Amino acid sequence: MSAPGTDNYDVVLIGAGIMSATLGTFLKELDPSLRIAMIERLEDCAQESSQAWNNAGTGHAANCELNYTPQRDDGSIDISAALKVNTQFDLSRQLWTYLVSKGTIKDPQAFIHACPHMSFVWGGKNVSFLKARFDEMHVHPCFHGMEYTEDQAQISHWAPLIMEGRDPHQPVAATRIITGTDVDYGSLTHLLVAQLSTQPGFDLRYNREVTTLERDGNNGWRVGFKDSKDQATGSVNAKFVFIGAGGAAIELLEKSGIPEGRGYGGFPVSGIWLRCEVDAVAQRHHAKVYGKAAEGSPPMSVPHLDTRMIDGKRSLLFGPYAGFSTKFLKHGSVTDLLDSITHDNIVPLLEVAKDNAGLEEYLIGQVLQSGHHQFKALLDFFPHARRGDWIEAVAGQRVQIIKPDTGDMGGRLEVGTELVPAEDKSLVALLGASPGASTAAAVALQVLHACFPDKLTDGAWLPKLKQIIPTYGIDLTKDADALRTSRAVTAKALNTENV
Repeated sequence: MSAPGTDNYDVVLIGAGIMSATLGTFLKELDPSLRIAMIERLEDCAQESSQAWNNAGTGHAANCELNYTPQRDDGSIDISAALKVNTQFDLSRQLWTYLVSKGTIKDPQAFIHACPHMSFVWGGKNVSFLKARFDEMHVHPCFHGMEYTEDQAQISHWAPLIMEGRDPHQPVAATRIITGTDVDYGSLTHLLVAQLSTQPGFDLRYNREVTTLERDGNNGWRVGFKDSKDQATGSVNAKFVFIGAGGAAIELLEKSGIPEGRGYGGFPVSGIWLRCEVDAVAQRHHAKVYGKAAEGSPPMSVPHLDTRMIDGKRSLLFGPYAGFSTKFLKHGSVTDLLDSITHDNIVPLLEVAKDNAGLEEYLIGQVLQSGHHQFKALLDFFPHARRGDWIEAVAGQRVQIIKPDTGDMGGRLEVGTELVPAEDKSLVALLGASPGASTAAAVALQVLHACFPDKLTDGAWLPKLKQIIPTYGIDLTKDADALRTSRAVTAKALNTENV
């Protein structure tokens, strides 16, 4: 539905993925009178990283992803990042529960299914690491219900495919937590965008690629775009702009010219999945099983064998095999990386290239791997896998942040996501990759804090916000009672497991 009047909006959301859809949902719930435009370069929403087969759909809660729990030099395990990610996913669950209770989402199984999360390792050193990780995590309320075993028979009961054909003398260990989920972020994005499109004052524009971001002289922005089909140009005015365009956010941030964005760059990482849609195989595996990443590999390349529920069909996914591409989007241009280089970020880019030679060598090696070598990695997880049961699929493109280091005028490679707001709060860009979609609600709340602090009062948005997110303002890593209550309520509403 088009907004009334001229092309003047309170909010413009650039990109029609899960991030923009989630922020738009929050804003419309908090203030239905807001005039919002969503601008997308492709012909539909959720076609890049939000699309179901472009990501792992894990519902990242740090239950099984070993890269969130690094081992310190003294052998202890740091779970601080895991706790943060874990409770960020709770916020997404609360938002979805609110939408289900309101009737906006009719059936939560349209996008979310219960699926145990497992970590699985082999070799004495890795077994010791996983045991130390379990000892640190399972006593914390956030990871209540986590189980650990080194017994091959028990692991076989949990996930038979990963044990059949394995050396019975090989040291192995696994953790499992049954409260994990599989999330189809493509379906969820479509649900959110569909409900937004029914509301007055919401304008959805597909096939529009943003080409310019300029100050309009009224403390707002003029957002210029071209039609991807006939190349016709147009523009809209906005009081506030959210750049939630995945890998394209780097270049759009540069186009804005805000000082806060100077020096930021991006390091693109591509990925390949192996997919199995053979029912006889897929029906025998009900878990997301994460292993350890290879030395020097990026966090998003952690190998995992996942159950996926997409369009009502259970399939298996293995990977990702990381690689390098100069594209910033799966449907992008090979010149994206070159086009993103400016005089402001060339030094940080070169500094990161110098300091990450091992990562670059690893990615080149992944690109050069043969299909035989790729399949061997699957056999490490699933010894009886048959090559003919698996097809290759390209994953979504990820762009890791190269952040300027103001101390030495260099730069560093950052993991995760980061918001870059303008000083006057009229624009914010979301950069980065994993854990991405799972933290969409947390990211939206960060945007509200960074750019709408005057609205977060008892006389404005705060009462409604606490209705949407009942634990708003509560640290769930410390308040065990609030955590248990929240998980019981959301599990019931979303029809997922709770312990």
